[in-house]
Amino acid sequence: MAAYDVIVIGAGPGGYVAAIRCAQLGLKTAVVEGRETLGGTCLNVGCIPSKALLHATHQLHEAEHNFATMGLKGKAPSVDWKVMQEYKQSVVDSNTGGIEFLFKKNKIDWLKGWGSIPSAGKVKVGDDVHEAKNIIIATGSEPASLPGIEIDEKTVVSSTGALSLAKTPKKMIVVGAGVIGLEMGSVYARLGTEVTVVEFLDHITPGMDKEVQRSLQKLLKKQGMEFILGAAVQSVETARGKAKLTYKLRKDDSEHQLDADTVLIATGRKPYTDGLGLADLGVEMTDRGQVKTDDHWATNVKGVYAIGDAITGPMLAHKAEDEGMAVAEVIAGKHGHVNYGVIPGVIYTHPEVASVGKTEEQLKDEGRKYKAGKFSFMGNARAKAIFAADGFVKILADKETDRILGAHIVGPAAGDLIHEICVAMEFGASAQDLALTCHAHPTYSEAVREAALACGDGPIHS
Repeated sequence: MAAYDVIVIGAGPGGYVAAIRCAQLGLKTAVVEGRETLGGTCLNVGCIPSKALLHATHQLHEAEHNFATMGLKGKAPSVDWKVMQEYKQSVVDSNTGGIEFLFKKNKIDWLKGWGSIPSAGKVKVGDDVHEAKNIIIATGSEPASLPGIEIDEKTVVSSTGALSLAKTPKKMIVVGAGVIGLEMGSVYARLGTEVTVVEFLDHITPGMDKEVQRSLQKLLKKQGMEFILGAAVQSVETARGKAKLTYKLRKDDSEHQLDADTVLIATGRKPYTDGLGLADLGVEMTDRGQVKTDDHWATNVKGVYAIGDAITGPMLAHKAEDEGMAVAEVIAGKHGHVNYGVIPGVIYTHPEVASVGKTEEQLKDEGRKYKAGKFSFMGNARAKAIFAADGFVKILADKETDRILGAHIVGPAAGDLIHEICVAMEFGASAQDLALTCHAHPTYSEAVREAALACGDGPIHS
């Protein structure tokens, strides 16, 4: 067997990026992946296919609600679900094929199969044992269910099953009002499904800025999604392709039932480390089943590293990518770094939601004096022109120094706009630095500048 400098286990965003960076730094690299295609959950059954469905259904929504106002007359298009699924798959195929091309270009070996680590410096794939000076665990995560609820991927589905339902359901219950639940819920709501979101907490999008939570819920409700908050799901029973969900309201312990064709369990994800042999290897784990690592992504076993969803931190593809590049630098003897204070989060509903850095609630808890500059998209000419004037940009800056501490956006292209603020934060910029930067007109980005101006003497257009 060939000996490698690095073997990466898992070809998701963390794993494949780590492998490419290792190869670029002159290390002989291989990746272990048991799927038929590269790219992990994100490219195969996560970020990428869901964006394809979000895009397709947003076009349908525009045709049904806005085309006539713009003078585009005619019958709204009907939905061919089979063709929409084929479109989604073609998007996935072109992306996963792209990773395969990058592996060949960078001379990375793909060891097909599922990997385990029998001992430090060795990776077993099938019957073969490969030697590696360094091993990176990048095995990602899998959907987490609720106790006693069985996911059959037909009637009771995870995010994976929700992407490929046989037909669009009349009624759908989404359990969990996090990113995955709201994105998939909005896909089906646009397709005409009655969507009810059941959430244990008394607000949606846990951990996000409270003003964002309230604003987004109001906008999604306007789009036809119903919300039952503060509800603890007790059970889901299925019979003849239908589901009955029982929940208790936390405020008064009263029990209620809902019927649906499909129940989507979107209650988060958990690290996937089964079959790696980590217990026998003596790798330390956290209480939550994550691989324990130090500041350089090293485990307590020499030469074994871990990144992405398998370790602590937000379960985001781009966080895994950053760690993948950083751990490669560390292994190559350079200085790898990830700034965990500037990792953006995005929800691809319509409007989009994006945030980075601190929320107002966190700053209050820390006792930090701050100012909030806010600007509504109602004052943005471009947003008004495309029926996307809902939402706002809010920038939080230190009261004394004016340094940007965080930002929260609900509105058009929020997922792209947030990066202007990420770059500013990386450079330690003040809100005034943003406010004094010329922004092209008419663009959505002007709303960011106006929010920065609101941290000072005030915005111009409100």
